[in-house]
Amino acid sequence: MTKRCAAAALTYAVAAMVFGVFYREFTKFQGFTGKTTLSVMHTHYFLLGMVFFLLLMVLEKNFHLSAQKNVGKILIAYQVGLNITGLGLFMRGMTQVLGTVLSRGLDASISGICGIGHILTGVSMILILVKIKKSCS
Repeated sequence: MTKRCAAAALTYAVAAMVFGVFYREFTKFQGFTGKTTLSVMHTHYFLLGMVFFLLLMVLEKNFHLSAQKNVGKILIAYQVGLNITGLGLFMRGMTQVLGTVLSRGLDASISGICGIGHILTGVSMILILVKIKKSCS
């Protein structure tokens, strides 16, 4: 599991950097100076992606979390949730920068996508914390 955590941390670090550069260059190219959710994709992927998996890698070395039931499934759910959140943030940010007028339904759909991603990520994080607590006992 430590190798998979290291690979995930590297992948999310690269993604975070790509999103950071994209945000800076795309908004500059579009002449956009307002607030956009594209700006938070960088930090979401660094903290919830790279930092989370680096910490999990250290915890795996000490507590052998992978020996517990369903940890792999929980981590898959976590990554799915994180990337659904990222997709929602990307869609919201692109509409903000491009000045796209959204219907109420489409606006709510984008918010719903982000919400589903956040819920999945949050529940998965809580489940991992419960597994860590059990390993400490």
